[in-house]
Amino acid sequence: MNAAHPNDELKKDLGAALGARRDLGDDYESALVDSFLAKVDAKIDSQVERQVRRGLAEQAVDRHRRPGRRGWRGDALPYVSLVLAVPLSGIGAGSAGLTGLVVSWIGIVAVNAAHAWSPHLSGRRRDGSAGSDWEK
Repeated sequence: MNAAHPNDELKKDLGAALGARRDLGDDYESALVDSFLAKVDAKIDSQVERQVRRGLAEQAVDRHRRPGRRGWRGDALPYVSLVLAVPLSGIGAGSAGLTGLVVSWIGIVAVNAAHAWSPHLSGRRRDGSAGSDWEK
């Protein structure tokens, strides 16, 4: 990759546009500004396109290689919740009948669903940010 700052080319173009404006006068000012802005737009478009391509490539890699889940929050939670479902079902049905049984199973399903859709485990960031070359 080039060691020069990515905006050095734009700085040179701006300097050339200012020099040309001094040489040519006010008559060509709008044409010079339009030309410079077109270069800035092209630079922004290329940066955005590169960011989108990088994001799409990362998503493709993530689809094929999910981060491993470790510990009790990983693959063990569904099994642990099923083991605990037996006594919870008994307690719920024994104390509140069918309503207690249904409530205990709704809780078990809710815990497993929340775990399955957890952004931390699926590799997504909570804020959706991926960083930016503009911040460097």
